[in-house]
Amino acid sequence: HMCVERRRTVIYMSETLPPEVKKVVRTYCFGRNADLREIPEKDGVTDIDAMKGALDDSAACVLFAQPNYYGNLEPAQEITDAAHEAGAKVIMSCEPTSLALLKTPAEYGADIAIGEGQPLGMPLSWGGPYLGYMASTKALMRRLPGRIVGETVDTNGRRAFVLTLQAREQHIKREKASSNICSNEALCALTASVYLAAVGPDGLREVADQSTSKAHYLQKKLAEAGLALAWDRPYFAEFVTVCEERKAEAVLAALDEKGILGGLPLGGGRILWCCTEKNARAQLDEAAEIVKEVLA
Repeated sequence: HMCVERRRTVIYMSETLPPEVKKVVRTYCFGRNADLREIPEKDGVTDIDAMKGALDDSAACVLFAQPNYYGNLEPAQEITDAAHEAGAKVIMSCEPTSLALLKTPAEYGADIAIGEGQPLGMPLSWGGPYLGYMASTKALMRRLPGRIVGETVDTNGRRAFVLTLQAREQHIKREKASSNICSNEALCALTASVYLAAVGPDGLREVADQSTSKAHYLQKKLAEAGLALAWDRPYFAEFVTVCEERKAEAVLAALDEKGILGGLPLGGGRILWCCTEKNARAQLDEAAEIVKEVLA
């Protein structure tokens, strides 16, 4: 809604976004009576040709994830360039840990960056509470929802903080507000701040490096065991394997019997796997060995 203008009202989102994200976007667009359209997926990433054919002078923005739902790295520069060429803004949803290794949304030229902050020291906690992050270019700053805290000085010259911008429904006309009724995630934000301060830039890079290294190690072991990679594309810490449906079910059942949470079944014999810095090589080897025994 930050990107919608008088003549640019169509919102585009990639089919490769996580399903729960797409549901939330649809809900917001339904509430605002916004025109939402989906860009199809092709070979595990956003279909660039379909996107270019769909964009016109009514396009407000393009939303995609990096990495996407399947763990694949999107052709972000192509998406950004095509969207801007059509006059639309670009919103990148990024896994925060990956940004320690990958190019940032700003380096791609994105207008807005958003993402799930759970990887930043948040325990899983059976699904929450979590927090999100949001950043934008200076041109869109006044359209950011919620309250923006600015740094200033008081009458004695001491550092102070004030609510600089307050585009909230409590403070302005409801129809002009860009935020909705929401909960306070300050404790989660504090946790993420402490985590980032503790690990520092080098530590965050180490977390990202270990996550992607272990994911690629596991993928290689699973391929040797008989689970083929669904798409030959670069990925960060998640990847999709494919086999017969019944074999995929058997693999996950066997892992569960051993107390191992396997990948997420996507249907059609596809399994979405994930690794983090918390996984030890011995655990990965054990999982791969179980898969090998099942497929044999």
